[in-house]
Amino acid sequence: MDTLFTELENQAKEKVAPLAVRMRPRSLNEMVGQREACGEGSWLRAVIERDRLSSIILFGPAGTGKTSLARVIAETTAAAFVEVSAIGGTVSDLRREISEAEKRLGLTGQRTILFVDEIHRFNRAQQDSLLHAVESGVVVLVGATTENPYFEVNSALLSRSRVVELKGLTDADISALIDRALADKRGLEGRYRLTDEARDALVMLAGGDGRAALTTLDLASGMVEPGEGGAPAEIGAAAVRSAVPHRSVPYDKNKDMHYDIVSAFIKSMRGSDPDAALYWLARMVDGGEDPKFIARRMLIAASEDVGNADPQALLVAAAAFKAAEVIGYPECRINLAQAATYLALAPKSNACEAGIDAALSEVRHGPARSVPDHLRDRHRPGSEGYGAYLYPHDYPGGWVDQRYLPEGLERGAFYRPTERGWEGYRIDGAWRDRT
Repeated sequence: MDTLFTELENQAKEKVAPLAVRMRPRSLNEMVGQREACGEGSWLRAVIERDRLSSIILFGPAGTGKTSLARVIAETTAAAFVEVSAIGGTVSDLRREISEAEKRLGLTGQRTILFVDEIHRFNRAQQDSLLHAVESGVVVLVGATTENPYFEVNSALLSRSRVVELKGLTDADISALIDRALADKRGLEGRYRLTDEARDALVMLAGGDGRAALTTLDLASGMVEPGEGGAPAEIGAAAVRSAVPHRSVPYDKNKDMHYDIVSAFIKSMRGSDPDAALYWLARMVDGGEDPKFIARRMLIAASEDVGNADPQALLVAAAAFKAAEVIGYPECRINLAQAATYLALAPKSNACEAGIDAALSEVRHGPARSVPDHLRDRHRPGSEGYGAYLYPHDYPGGWVDQRYLPEGLERGAFYRPTERGWEGYRIDGAWRDRT
């Protein structure tokens, strides 16, 4: 039971708490951004306001308000609100809270909302221990995760919950969050103001992360003597950049962002945009991505997207892979950049990929087709009856009109070259050679 001493303890803790903690929203109206997830007319807002919440998984990048939204639920619900962190929590902790929830429900009829932060850190056995309690309604689960729940949360638990996705905050959202922190009594109480350059730097460094924006503001304000009584002290861009000299761009090497960024990288090269290719390459390099992984993707792109429009592309990509293997970071970033820009600038053809895929489809789904007799191996008895094989080098231009495909297939069935680059040149060249 809370007492006067509890309140005094909470006030003391709040006084020394970081700005991001002090400025946590107390109601849905104080939530910044996330209009789709919990704005007016959303499902989540309706069930929170009616205190009829069912189990949910809050999924989104760091600093988008997952924990804040859980705290708002705690402030607005008549249900008991308990929290277990997946970082240090155990199955015993979960069972204890579930047991207490059962007693609470049986004795008073009060529901229990169980908040599990970083739920993706719980292993399968820990997640399974929640299943019965969630399914029976003993607890309402509110899980928070930065990882894709469809990969990191048990499918059985996921099927009993609704996934609510939170997006990175916009620049306008971050700016509104900063303004509130500057003016609010829980924040900087009007003792500071930002120059336009400082605000721009704060927004840029935040990168859609509200917690990062408030933390940077907190650090920058600590470098300036606070103002008083209508004369706020000025925080300039220099103070902001001194507080956080380098923006840490989020990157995960084996999760969603990893695949999203490498996908953007490949599509930028395919789309012949060297600037975009370099940007996504830089994101991977800065995130510590394995250079051999990057080079392998370029090896694939060299044949898949450039192909015989520029046969050199495969050699350049292979050389970049060897450089990444032998040299490593930081120097191999230059080799990777050379290959990425070469692939982006090269003429494009997917005829090789389309051709082999069409041929495989025919082999797997078409009828069994025999090798034409004149192409069969001659090292067996009776082969003299196979018919004459015409040796191309015995004819002008090194070519003779002869069937190579099995019966039922005609030339052009699979390989459809473009008119771009070397591939286009060879179309004309082959015709010249034959005539």
